[in-house]
Amino acid sequence: MFAGFESFRLHVNGTDINGRRGGSGPPLLLLHGHPQTHAIWHKVADELATNFTVVATDLRGYGDSGKPVGLSDHSNYSKRVMARDQVAVMDALGFPEFSVLAHDRGARVAHRMAMDHRSVVQKLVTLDIAPTLAMYEQTTMTFARAYFHWFFLIRPFPFPETLIGADPELYLRQVMGSRSAGLAPFAPEAWAEYVRCIMDPATIHGLCEDYRASAGIDLEHDRDDRRGGHLVQCDMLALWGGNGVVAKCFDPLKEWRRVARHVRGGALESGHYIPEEVPEELLREALPFLRG
Repeated sequence: MFAGFESFRLHVNGTDINGRRGGSGPPLLLLHGHPQTHAIWHKVADELATNFTVVATDLRGYGDSGKPVGLSDHSNYSKRVMARDQVAVMDALGFPEFSVLAHDRGARVAHRMAMDHRSVVQKLVTLDIAPTLAMYEQTTMTFARAYFHWFFLIRPFPFPETLIGADPELYLRQVMGSRSAGLAPFAPEAWAEYVRCIMDPATIHGLCEDYRASAGIDLEHDRDDRRGGHLVQCDMLALWGGNGVVAKCFDPLKEWRRVARHVRGGALESGHYIPEEVPEELLREALPFLRG
């Protein structure tokens, strides 16, 4: 995976961020989701690198990036702090402005980045999410059953950490394999990376803190934006899996238009893990937008 990419590790914003860099052209940051790593991009990275200087990182708490112990208010895992991590990485690499392609939790980080760093984010592509506040406010039984981990992971330390730690690979299989496509989309080498990383108790704690922050301080930040009438200003493309839970439970484009000024998008013939399920379709949709 990622042949021709170079690995890096940078200390920024009080933690270490692990990543890979490859290609040439305008800078493009790739951000992964839960419970994965930057390996999710292995099917599209080479093609993206023919058009862009691609930077694929592991979020704080995930992969081989730093995993600080969560603060009492979980603020060091807020999407605001996680966005600062990534802005600092790109700045250290010489990219004060860049575009972002982000999936799942990474797309939540990217949403906050576009709100807090408006002069930095040039274009934004989000994959298979609606805004966090909208999803929590509109929770239904169908959503809660499918996204059980949203409510399990936010329980206080050490309850979820202890249960996941008893069999981390079982947790991966339950969360990732229960989606519409099962485990079929995941290449053996990518799956091995996901398993390797979640075996670290610090990773388990980090991903719990990510969700704890989203159910608390992140909602405060989103509500502040709503009260202040603040919107994402950059051009935005929202894509989601037509076979997934987000499509079933929400109207993603409607919700993004409540928080972003210039957004278009639609469903792909996919489930949740778009970069691994339908990489060619993702490239067909995202490349013209990012290059335009």
